Amino acid sequence: MPTNEYVITLCDGPSCLHRVSREVRDAVEESLEKHGKSDSVRIHLSGCLGMCSKGPIMIVNPGYTIYGKITPEDAVNIVEQHIVNGQPVADKVVNEDHLYNRFFRIFGDNDFFGKQMRITLRNCGIIDPENIDDYLSLRGYEALAKVLTDMSPQDVIDEVKKAGVRGRGGGGFPTGMKWDFTAREQSDQKYVICNADEGDPGAFMDRSAIEGDPHTVLEGMIIGGYAIGASKGIVYIRAEYPLAIKRLEKAIADAKEHGFLGENILGSDFSYDLEIRLGAGAFVCGEETALIHSIEGSRGMPRPRPPYPSQSGLFGKPTLINNVETWANVPVIILDTGEWFSSIGTEKSKGTKVFALAGNVNNTGLVEVPMGTTLREIVYDIGGGLPEGKKFKAIQTGGPSGGCLPAEYLDTPIDYEHLAKAGSIMGSGGMIVMDEDSCMVDVAKFFLQFTQDESCGKCTPCREGTKRMLEILTRITEGKGQEGDIEKLERLGNMARKASLCGLGQSAPNPVLSTIKNFRVEYEEHINESKCRAGSCKSMLSFVITDACVGCGACRRVCPVDAITGGRKEKHVIDQETCIKCGQCFEVCKFQAVEKA
Repeated sequence: MPTNEYVITLCDGPSCLHRVSREVRDAVEESLEKHGKSDSVRIHLSGCLGMCSKGPIMIVNPGYTIYGKITPEDAVNIVEQHIVNGQPVADKVVNEDHLYNRFFRIFGDNDFFGKQMRITLRNCGIIDPENIDDYLSLRGYEALAKVLTDMSPQDVIDEVKKAGVRGRGGGGFPTGMKWDFTAREQSDQKYVICNADEGDPGAFMDRSAIEGDPHTVLEGMIIGGYAIGASKGIVYIRAEYPLAIKRLEKAIADAKEHGFLGENILGSDFSYDLEIRLGAGAFVCGEETALIHSIEGSRGMPRPRPPYPSQSGLFGKPTLINNVETWANVPVIILDTGEWFSSIGTEKSKGTKVFALAGNVNNTGLVEVPMGTTLREIVYDIGGGLPEGKKFKAIQTGGPSGGCLPAEYLDTPIDYEHLAKAGSIMGSGGMIVMDEDSCMVDVAKFFLQFTQDESCGKCTPCREGTKRMLEILTRITEGKGQEGDIEKLERLGNMARKASLCGLGQSAPNPVLSTIKNFRVEYEEHINESKCRAGSCKSMLSFVITDACVGCGACRRVCPVDAITGGRKEKHVIDQETCIKCGQCFEVCKFQAVEKA
């Protein structure tokens, strides 16, 4: 007999919201009411589970059956078949019967989860992020209670050091060392800051972590405040994240109501408060000193260091800054010990790392893997390979400041040292897969355009160096490249790397330098032959109609500038002077008679 004690979890993250998750929820509620199940089935909202390409997501417990790409009609069918009759709807099941143990690993035969280990994302997709009781039911704020009752501030710092965790915002600086430096400073006031200013194109790790589990970030920050002797915390988050902001505000209010924030937390002598500051979306404000200037009300621009923020940060006071992922690891380190945490990963890169997997890959979304997992495992085992059987060409790690690595690097373990040796960086966790149709010169131009636009303009190497590099790349992609352009790009890139003031300028040339290193032949073809092998640089592209044309007229009808002529059942011709190279003729031809030349 089917059980009446079901829990339906519906993803309430942005990707699923975009794909009618609220309509799915309405359909579930109406169907449950129709079948008299409203009182015996709990509907539970959650954050992102990570399977963004499969959204909207619906999970039915017991059994942990995950349904993907759910429509309102599918939701009605699942209620009728699974909830009422006890028979899962097989054709909508993504995976089922997975065990979720307290070490945050999902086990099973599903490739997407099979090689993941979720620490930062341990509760995302599991709990209702707006219900503090859900967080408390999974040992929420237990780490804070342990710290306040059983550990001194130095004990906490020692445990974080023992864990070997390094900053997940991109720099990879040892977290325990940073905490220790800040704790040793003498001051009447200290600050703790969570850097949630996530600006990489295609990156959504921090946003999703906050949207799915805001309390774990708050708990980490409160513990950090206790460890260094701070009474004030600030979450700096970009204003473009309204759902994350809403859930943070709710979490802060609930934490205060339950005594986890405010005066004499949990009856101790420790008092601590948190507030949110909104950023305007400047990529440079991901850099610590620029972020501090923004909070202070000044323009977000970096300053030379030393002094470091741990010595003189916000309003000149000692300040501890870590990003969302780092803070989310803290409660786990306290509860399961630094020794346990340090057993995960590699010798110098401990724990796990969250990546936003995007681009030309079947399973896009959020993934969290132990350090040392290879790029191949992420792209093919977790990501499900490339769509339409396309060949892998490159992967960009570290966002716009990272490097493009070709297929020969697919077996590179993901950690700070191996990625740096390969010519890329860990960064905050952006990971973009590119297939055979990607032009690497154009890719380099795209990323450099972003960093050039986001340059604060304070230092000449970044302001002028990236501008000159972008001019050269634009010229090359327009078929106007000149002999010596590659060497100029290398000189300018190395100069910006060495002389720029902050990490943005120092890493901005990475996409250009890495593509020159790994795909130099494409640069040479663009310059010497005016040829783009991928066919994505429009200035070098032309379309021609071959003898395979049957004269159906489809191409002529879609051409926006009437550049195609030809009668019925006659071979058509494209006027190259009139053609704007939009490619619509290429897309619409069913006979493959239109070719790129």
